[in-house]
Amino acid sequence: MKKGTKIYAVIDTNVIVSALISKHPGTAPLTVLANVFSGDITPVFNDEIIEEYQVVLSREKFHLNPQDIDTALSAITDYGLNLERTPDVDESFPDPKDLVFYEVKMSKDDAYLVTGNTKHFPKKPFVVTPREMVHILAKQEPEINIG
Repeated sequence: MKKGTKIYAVIDTNVIVSALISKHPGTAPLTVLANVFSGDITPVFNDEIIEEYQVVLSREKFHLNPQDIDTALSAITDYGLNLERTPDVDESFPDPKDLVFYEVKMSKDDAYLVTGNTKHFPKKPFVVTPREMVHILAKQEPEINIG
């Protein structure tokens, strides 16, 4: 991928949770979220996904600051792409709640689906872990020729 190529990604809720609860600045989920803020990743979502983010991130057990939740969700909705689901996907899912993420991804051909739970999704090249997304982003960096 060349620098400047837009990366579109549906980001699973577990990645957002991991980023916001992380105590270490270099974690892959936090790097993915930081790349949403910087504009290197264009998030792809729909209203159901935003609603799930809001419900899950607001759970007491995560002890997240409501302002941090609002900031993250605003970045996703302000800089992202709100798309409809592509129904009739011929795949099975252990958790039916994951279907919306897959169907929204399928509405954007060149998008990735970033998840910490790849076993919950069909094995496809566009279903990647946060660490794999960080590697994809690194390939965007211009090469430095010394010599």
